[in-house]
Amino acid sequence: MNTTSNPLLADPDSVGFGTIRAEHLAPALDVLLADAQAALEYSVSDAVPADYDAMARALDVPVERLTVAWGRANHLHAVADTPELRAAVADNLPRVTQFFTSLASDERLYAKYKQMAAARVGQPAASAQDKVRAKVLADALRAFRLGGAELQGPAKERFAAIQSRLADLGQSFGEHVLDATDGYAHYASAEQLAGLPADILAATREAAAADGHEGHKLTLHAPVYIPVLQFVADRNLRETLFRAYQTRASDLGPAELDNTAIVHEMLQLRAEAAELLGYPSYADVSLATKMARSPAEVSGFVRDLARRARPFAERELAELREHAARECGIADLQAWDRPYVSEKLKQQRYAFSSTEVKQYFTAPKVVTGLFALIERLLGVQIREAPQPAWHASVGHHEVLRGGEVIASFFLDLYARNGKQPGAWMDNARQRWQRPDTAVLQRPVAHLVCNFAPPTAGSPSLLTHDDVVTLFHEFGHGLHHLLTRVDDYAVSGIAGVEWDAVELPSQFMENFCWEYEVLAGLSGHVETGEPLPTALFDRMKAARNFGNGLALIRHCEFSLFDMLLHVEPEHRASPDGALQLARAVAAELSPAAPPDFIRYAVSFSHLFDGGYAAGYYGYAWAEVLSADAYSAFEEAGIFDPATGARWREQVLEVGGSRPAMDSFQAFRGRAPTLDAMLRHQGLHDAQAAAA
Repeated sequence: MNTTSNPLLADPDSVGFGTIRAEHLAPALDVLLADAQAALEYSVSDAVPADYDAMARALDVPVERLTVAWGRANHLHAVADTPELRAAVADNLPRVTQFFTSLASDERLYAKYKQMAAARVGQPAASAQDKVRAKVLADALRAFRLGGAELQGPAKERFAAIQSRLADLGQSFGEHVLDATDGYAHYASAEQLAGLPADILAATREAAAADGHEGHKLTLHAPVYIPVLQFVADRNLRETLFRAYQTRASDLGPAELDNTAIVHEMLQLRAEAAELLGYPSYADVSLATKMARSPAEVSGFVRDLARRARPFAERELAELREHAARECGIADLQAWDRPYVSEKLKQQRYAFSSTEVKQYFTAPKVVTGLFALIERLLGVQIREAPQPAWHASVGHHEVLRGGEVIASFFLDLYARNGKQPGAWMDNARQRWQRPDTAVLQRPVAHLVCNFAPPTAGSPSLLTHDDVVTLFHEFGHGLHHLLTRVDDYAVSGIAGVEWDAVELPSQFMENFCWEYEVLAGLSGHVETGEPLPTALFDRMKAARNFGNGLALIRHCEFSLFDMLLHVEPEHRASPDGALQLARAVAAELSPAAPPDFIRYAVSFSHLFDGGYAAGYYGYAWAEVLSADAYSAFEEAGIFDPATGARWREQVLEVGGSRPAMDSFQAFRGRAPTLDAMLRHQGLHDAQAAAA
């Protein structure tokens, strides 16, 4: 292939995703890996001084080109997968992993960074930039240590082999979850789906017709799976889908998609890598780059939250059981009944349903309202700027400050086959004062959700939970897009402790409970009328409905994750993770889960998402985000001075200083637990749990 026409070798700002094909990947990597390897050899030679800017010009530029091209291929693999692209990514993954492993562990490069850091010892920071560079170097030295740069001989070779194998296993894990999700279909009649909202009925009918089937096609994608569990009266049908979802990629499904052995091997390899680095466990390795100081601190934090939530969870479960027996004819409440009974109880208690609320949240109106909030709150502007993307439904927008374009993002809202489930923000490019051209590179983000797509004649209708999800991901996006840091290593979310990276995202969720915000982004699908205040008041009254059980569930996942990566007995056999999941449920949950539950083997956060021994970070960051939002509650949610301080002290500084320093610069003090407990409706539990 003529590499001059390869879109992965061109400037990403000038080449759309629609031009990238699977056959472009290997030839592009031939060039980019060779350039990066040559740059590594040059940068560690005497020709390049131990100077930050000189090293950036020599090494960071070609490595960034490789990172961006590989990231574009992996992004397509996540949102528009094809057999050809999957094969191309898998074929090239080993050599990309090998390069980045060797880069992170190169003792010659490590020595140069140590020289740069030593040159600063004893010198006072003359400017803010000096402080930023000091953090960059400190982070880099830690990354070298964690990357195996201090290992020698066979230990170094083994560590590199482990990293390569873990990359392969993680890739397979994610593909198995995607294939198990995409591969499931259950066809049901309209009679079996009594209670399902009209828009979901229309979508499932269209999907069945597209497959040449009568009736309705049910899948495990969230826009179908969740409403079925919430609204369908047919208990057997709910159980069928629940079992299918909870056993995805497990020993209870197709053998070729079973992730049990992958999880077992990944846990063993992670533990071995930690031992090579001199750490007691993989959890200790993970926490080396986080705010929490030890696995014991994390476990104590999670258990304390569970203790506070337990009285509420027990009361909620008792209410569900009583309502199920009295109103729903269900004497033995099961896990697949809870969403259905919860919805019925909520409707009875608060006189509204999720279906009623959804009629006011059309996706276009919600997005427009969100943009208006961001503009009002943070003093920036967002405008549509169409660009070719990977799917016709994907939009592209620019962010402006004072009339100048400072960033851009792609917005991919809807679920479809070939797209990984869930919601996330991807760093497509970082803000960077490029050392090769002196041009200030603008950040680019991919914002991805999996909402129900529009149907013929009707826009996509979002649940309130969907709206919260969208705000969450935009919080991540704002952290990445609004940075004013010019150093690549700490620009945007880069360099932010992983248990603080959820702070801006969870902060944004709070606005979804302000009427003035919802009034600006709601409009009834038929009349255009905004969300009525009376309905909002009922929603707000129900805000903490089920929070005790929800927090207990999150604590289960967090404690499971931490213990899985600390205690060796859980990786001693292939069923170790399953046994631990049951033990943690027995410790924390007021109700035992069904025996067939296999969530570990589809827990992508831990095995294909960067959250291993870090899932607790959602709750950890919730403490920070709730306390941060209380500043807006005190001053007024649209207070311009508070909004400017949030932007300047948290969003704009990115990873250029410790997250706690940024929080305290914004809040004027250390965080407290009070606001989170109040927001969750659990503040009265403190006395009960004491």
